[in-house]
Order: sequence, then C-alpha cells, then structure tokens
Amino acid sequence: MTDAAAPELPTTFSPLRYPVFRAIWLANLFSNLGAAMQSVGAAWLMTDLTASNQLVALVQASTVLPILLLGLFAGAIADNHDRRLVMLCSQVGMLAISAVLAIVTYSGLISPMLLLICTLGVGVGTALNAPAWQASVRQQVPPRHLPAAIALNSLSFNVARSIGPALGGLAISLWHVPAVFLLNAVSYVGLIGVLLWWKPPSRVAANQPMLPAIWIGITHVRGSGPLRAIILRGLALGICMISYQALLPLVVRLSLHGSERAFGLLLGAFGIGSICVIPLLPMLRRWFGIEGMVTSGVILFALALTLAALAHHTALALLSALFAGAGWATTLVTLNTAMQMRSPDEIFGRCLSIFQAVTFGGMALGSWLWGALADRGGVSFALLISAAALIALQVGLRFRLRLPRVGEGVIPVA
Repeated sequence: MTDAAAPELPTTFSPLRYPVFRAIWLANLFSNLGAAMQSVGAAWLMTDLTASNQLVALVQASTVLPILLLGLFAGAIADNHDRRLVMLCSQVGMLAISAVLAIVTYSGLISPMLLLICTLGVGVGTALNAPAWQASVRQQVPPRHLPAAIALNSLSFNVARSIGPALGGLAISLWHVPAVFLLNAVSYVGLIGVLLWWKPPSRVAANQPMLPAIWIGITHVRGSGPLRAIILRGLALGICMISYQALLPLVVRLSLHGSERAFGLLLGAFGIGSICVIPLLPMLRRWFGIEGMVTSGVILFALALTLAALAHHTALALLSALFAGAGWATTLVTLNTAMQMRSPDEIFGRCLSIFQAVTFGGMALGSWLWGALADRGGVSFALLISAAALIALQVGLRFRLRLPRVGEGVIPVA
C-alpha cells in the first residue's frame, strides 16, 4: 500500500473536521460556559444565604446526586429511545429551571432550600442528558476517531471550567447573581438549535421494558472484570476527590478572605490545569498505561488538597488549583475513556450510566461527608483527611481492583 492510500491517522483535533461533531461541540462549549458560571453563582449565593458549611457543600452534591438516583434509568432511556430527542428534552428542561432560578433570585424570593431544589433540577437534566450525549458521539464521528472525540469533549468541558468561573465572578460583581443564572439559561439556546438541525440516521433501539433493560446492563458490567474495576475505582476516588470542589468556596471565604472574583479565579486555574494535561493524555497513556495514569492523577490531586489546606495566600491557592485540575482530568478522563472504549454500542448508555451513577454518587456522598467534617474540625482538617484517604485508597485498590491494561477488553471497532 502506498503512502497516498494509507488511512489518515487520527489526531487530537481530527474529529472537528466532521460538521455535526463540530457544531455540537461548539454549542456544547457555550452551554458548558453557562453551566460553569451558574455553578459559581449558586455556590457563592449559598454562602450569602447561610453560615452552614454543610449546606454550601450540598450545592455541589445537589448537581451530582441525580446522576446517582436516575443514572441507570437515563442509560436505559438513551439505549431505548432516540438519543437526539432525549438530549433535546433535557436541554429544554434545564433552560426552564435556570430561567426560574434567575427570576426568583432577582425577586428576592430565593432561600437555601429553594436554591438546592433548583440546582437539583438542573442535576436531573444533566443526569438524563449525559448518557444520550456521550453515546451519540458514535453517530457523529467514525469509530477510529472516537478516543479523540471523547478527549475533545472533556477538553470542551474544561475550557469552559477555566473561563466560565472567571466570567461568573465578573458577572456577579457587575450585575449580581441573578444575571449569572439568566446567562446560563440563554446558553442552552444554541445547543437546542443544533439538536433541532441535526438529523442523524435512525438506529434500531431495543425498546425493552425499563427494569429488564437496566438489569441487562448491570449483569454485563458485573460479569466484566475490566468494567467492574473501572467503576469501583471511580466510586472510591470520587468520594475523596470531590472534597476540593465542595470546600473551595469555604477556602476562599475563610482562609483567603477573598471575594467572588478570587473564587472565580481559582476555578479558572482548576480548568487551566485540566486543559494543559488533556491533550497529553493519549501519549501519556501509551507510556504509563491506565493504572499509571490514575496513580499520577491521584498523587497530583492529593498534593493539591494539601496545598489548599495550607493556603492563606492566593498564590499558593492558585498553585493548588492548577494541580487539582491536572489531577482531576488525568484520573477521571482516563477512567471515562477506558469505560467508553469497553462498552458495547447496544448497551452503551447503560454501561456508561452505571459508571457515572456510581462515580458521581460517590461524589455526592463525599460532598456531604467533607462538608460535615469541615463543620466539626475545620476546612483545612477536612482537606488534609481527604488527601490522606485518597492516597490510602489508591495504594490499596490498585492491588485489589486492577485496572485493565491499554487494549485489554476494548470493544473492536472498524
């Protein structure tokens, strides 16, 4: 075969050559920006509404708890129905909830419980959208570009995370919190428009009853050693790693005595840390393997937690945020990609939803746990304990739940 006839090797950005993927990716980038801004607004607003550290941490928990409670159903819905339509309904619902949140906040009717209810509602939309969105990537790019497309979607999320918090902090300082919620509502419009424009080829859906469909997915995951190890490692590490995001508003307010701008700056640094490492992940994965990547990410994140616990100046907190972003992306993007590459298409939504339900369920539990611990022993104490627990779990579980090697258990693609 001549060089001219040789198939082009996928690159990091090659999926963007496909118009559907590019349009959805760009629209999703703006939607992620809005979500990142709203996350800043909700967390900061809760610190104004209550002095309870636990309630502040529960803002983060309320966005991920629905993934635990509804994830399995969302995966079955994604496999049994038109994935584009599922995404469209989810986006419309999140737009409506964000608009209501903006109105009640502007009118002065907001309360800690109402804020949690609204963030919980957005979390429900996210839980329903996620399996359908990630499964639909296989309809947007050829199979050989799938790993790069997965990485680009993670990159989009982290680009938004790096810019969105800074924009959110700026918007709060200029126009106050309701404007952030309104901007998030507007950010859904572009993605809704793209989904209305996209007409993917129809796929044959199983259309099975809900509970039997869920059981099929659970049975497959339970019988697959590689998938079982990935999911249980996601649970254990998620419980510890969420401590940074759950307690960061308290670090800014209590340790740094900072404002919403400092909070946005640190979240932006977190995103920058993720952005810097994501393009390197395919190369590093070939060098160190999946287990080596997760170990590296855990070490970086534990270091970040330790620095955050000790930070009383913005410079050290920024360094901590950069390490946290790099460690978060290295660990969770590696686990997510490993899960997607080992899940059959006909039950892809269910396999992925099980992973997300377990991992984000662990994060919801962790948000409550570290918030409660901070109420009792202080924020720095909770961060140090979570760092120690993270290292201990990684050391213990790498021998009890070995992650698959590169290429092991991968579903063959054309």
